[in-house]
Parts: sequence; C-alpha cells; structure tokens
Amino acid sequence: MAAHPVDLSPLQQAAGRAARLLKTLGNPERLLLFCQLAEGERSVGELQATLGILQPTLSQQLGVLRREALVATRRAGKQVYYRITDPAALALIHTLYRQFCTEECP
Repeated sequence: MAAHPVDLSPLQQAAGRAARLLKTLGNPERLLLFCQLAEGERSVGELQATLGILQPTLSQQLGVLRREALVATRRAGKQVYYRITDPAALALIHTLYRQFCTEECP
C-alpha cells in the first residue's frame, strides 16, 4: 500500500521562520540587546549604558531587530524606546535565559 502524501509546506514555513529567528538572535550583540528588552521596554540610552555597545553598532543591531519585526519603537521627546513585539522570540529568549543564565548572570 502506498502512503498518503503529506503536505510538508506548513512545516517547511514554520522551520523557515524558526531558522530566521535563530539567525537573527545568533549575533552576540543582538542577543544581549534582546535579553535586556525581555525585561521590559528600554531607551536607546539605557541600552547603550547597560551593555556598553557603541552608538553606531547599537543603531545597526537595533535596525536588524526592527527589520525582522521583533521589536517596535516608541518616541518620547528625544528618547526612543524599544520593546519586544514577537511572542515567539520572547518565549525563546526566556528559555535561553533559563538554560544559560543561572547563578553566573545578574
């Protein structure tokens, strides 16, 4: 008996989305940014002061997160605030934190 063909396109699409997310968060600076944003909304100045990432690099990495629709911005006066908007990405960062940041992480 022949097996019925299985439509793999939904699985392939999900795998593509997951791979894209993992690739985006695979950069150490973006991962650090995302860890900070997982704790709540942060201004660009707060992110720079906390992580010590220089402004050009910070802007570049935040731009990648924006283009991938993982974060959104809010402007208040001269300050720009970032927050995570992708629930799957937030769940992933929480899992990574539990796996890799125990006693050795503040």
